[in-house]
Amino acid sequence: INEGLGVVNAVVQGFGAGIGFTLALLLMAGIRERLEVADMPENLKGLPITFVVAGLLSMAFLGFSGMRI
Repeated sequence: INEGLGVVNAVVQGFGAGIGFTLALLLMAGIRERLEVADMPENLKGLPITFVVAGLLSMAFLGFSGMRI
């Protein structure tokens, strides 16, 4: 609304953000399930590999914005 958009546009953008967030959570959950049975070094199991995957996903999502930081 502050950007001069109407209420309908704000609601649609809110729903779009919610759907995008849900898809990102589902993607991360699916990757974590596959990592539970993956063969990897003991030092990477659990939280460390989750951080690595989260970093890779964030770089992948930056591609949608054209790498503007």
